[in-house]
Amino acid sequence: MRKSTYLLPILVLIGAGILSSVFIVDEREKALVLQFGKVVSTKEEPGLAFKIPLIQEVARYDDRILSRDVATLQITPLDDRRLEVDAFARYRIADVNQFRLATGAAGDQSIAVAGQRLDSILRAQTREVLGGVSSNDILSSDRATLMLRIRNGAVGEARALGLEIIDVRLKRTDLPPANLDATFARMRAEREREAADEIARGNEAAQRVRAQADRTQVEIVSDARRQAEIIRGEADARRNAVFAEAFGQDAEFFEFYRSLNAYRKALQGSNSTMVMSPDSEFFNYLKTDRIE
Repeated sequence: MRKSTYLLPILVLIGAGILSSVFIVDEREKALVLQFGKVVSTKEEPGLAFKIPLIQEVARYDDRILSRDVATLQITPLDDRRLEVDAFARYRIADVNQFRLATGAAGDQSIAVAGQRLDSILRAQTREVLGGVSSNDILSSDRATLMLRIRNGAVGEARALGLEIIDVRLKRTDLPPANLDATFARMRAEREREAADEIARGNEAAQRVRAQADRTQVEIVSDARRQAEIIRGEADARRNAVFAEAFGQDAEFFEFYRSLNAYRKALQGSNSTMVMSPDSEFFNYLKTDRIE
């Protein structure tokens, strides 16, 4: 009875010691075995690992890719157009020993400390890179090249923290609210100036077209009148030739025919009254009943 009384607590203590000496490293983390605050071993592979109970302890660190949003910062590119930039970085803990030395903390507290220091690094690199180009370059297809430059510039300083920067991205690049109204007004003025230039060029082109059309009209009308005069002259000449030929064949009949035409034109419609001298030759053919 007495042996079992002592044996059971001993077995419990031995079991507790064994259990406390075993720990599991998850595939999503890395672990450091610490003895009196100093690192004695690093566990980066997932699975079972061992430590000395009561003397050694385990510090766990996230081995996944982490994201860090950089607080909005204002930059001034080469063209002096202030911009507000939001960025974020993706990183992971590459060297847990260096990470612990650099942050001096463990767990979530170490991540917070590292994040603050990473913020400073990224903000400095963003100001340096974006401050050396124009705002048009930042907003153009060169944006990807600029993000790569920021990432490459921050890699060295991040490595001193035990971090590996995987990627840096610019989420938003906008004008500060105080500058938006002035920028919109300047853009509106530029568009209005361009519109006025287009209207002026359009009016000038329209004037040229009108002048050309007026010139063409004058030329066409003048040519038409010239041709009409030529045709009229030819017709008059033909008519006179016909008259001359008719007159040559029978002068008396021609005179009679011409007088009848004159009577028809003079006495047509209601115009049947004429006042003239009695001895006028106009009615010679009405004064006799025969042609001599």
